[in-house]
Amino acid sequence: MTTSAAVRAERSDARTAEIASRVRLIVGRLSRQLRLHPAGDGLTSTQLATLATVERLAPLRIGDLAAAEGISAATMTRVVAVLEEQGLVARRADPDDGRACQVLLSEHGRAEVERLRGQRTGYLATRLRACTPEQRALLEAALPVLELIAQDEPEPAGG
Repeated sequence: MTTSAAVRAERSDARTAEIASRVRLIVGRLSRQLRLHPAGDGLTSTQLATLATVERLAPLRIGDLAAAEGISAATMTRVVAVLEEQGLVARRADPDDGRACQVLLSEHGRAEVERLRGQRTGYLATRLRACTPEQRALLEAALPVLELIAQDEPEPAGG
C-alpha cells in the first residue's frame, strides 16, 4: 500500500471509530431515556426485557430465556416467578419434556407489553416532533443503516 493510501485508510479508520463512539453514546442516552420515561410501573429493566423476549420467542424454557437475556437460569427462575405472581407470564408443561416448563405471555402480560411499548413510542414521537421536517427526513433516511447495525449477530458456525 502506498503511503497516501495508508494515510487515507488510517483517517477512514479514525473517522469510523469516531462515528462508532458517537453512535454508542447516543444509543446509550436514548436507551436510558426510554427506560426511565415512562417507568414500567414498578417493573425492573430485567423484567421488562424478559417480557419482551417472551413475547418475541415464546414458548421457551427458562434456560433458553436466561441465555437469551444473558443471565443465569437461577436468576431467570426468580424473574419469571415474580412476573408469574403479577399475572404477566404463565408456565406450561413442555410437551417434549414433562420435567421442564415453557414460559409464555399471559393476556395481561401481552396487554402490558403493548401498553408500555405505546407509551415509549409516544414519548419518542413527542421528542421527534421537536425536530424540523428536514431533521426527521434525515433520521428516516438513516433508519436502514441503524437497523443493519442493530441486527442480531449470527451464531458462530459449530455452536
